[in-house]
Amino acid sequence: MKWENLLKEFSDRPLFHSSMLRIFDDAPVHTEVQLSRWSRAGKLCRICRGWYLIEEPYRAWDVSEAVIANTVVQPSYLSLEWALGFYGVIPEAVFNPTSITTVRGVEFTAKDRRYFYHHVQPAFFTGYEKVERGGDVFIIAGPEKALLDKMYIAMRIGQFSTDWLKGLRLQNLNILDEDKLRGWAALVSKPGFAAAVDAAAAYIRENREG
Repeated sequence: MKWENLLKEFSDRPLFHSSMLRIFDDAPVHTEVQLSRWSRAGKLCRICRGWYLIEEPYRAWDVSEAVIANTVVQPSYLSLEWALGFYGVIPEAVFNPTSITTVRGVEFTAKDRRYFYHHVQPAFFTGYEKVERGGDVFIIAGPEKALLDKMYIAMRIGQFSTDWLKGLRLQNLNILDEDKLRGWAALVSKPGFAAAVDAAAAYIRENREG
């Protein structure tokens, strides 16, 4: 497999898995050697576990961290801090993508970003939608679900409290729909979660503008 052949097939879909290279006649071991060589040469970036990104200037267009996050671990959707920052519900701009998945939670570093995936039960894997930003289309939790996912993970590791909630410095609370918050929360049977949602709903009502 030559570099020119790879670009002919993948420059317009620059994020690819090594298994997609079976369209070429090379033996798998030879393909892996080539991928390693091109990565060392700066032509490819290894994202994680068989996923590669064609580097500039060889790719037809850029691939955002949101698309990378959705693609390399499936099923998954962006949520937690990254989604809360996306909607402006927390004041910080979040650099590292945070996602929810039903497979084992993982994390890895690629392109100077740390990608985090947190596991939830399949029944709680909901509340997401496709959105478009800057030409990218990706899957992300709605703001209510992003907050609930954050609470869910905090409760799992014993961090949730009223002080923890205040520490998020939630803002733009008018965009949060309490009915949606309680609707998604009803899918969780975790002890104490309903009380945590009550506390969050009360905090949102008390701190809404107007």
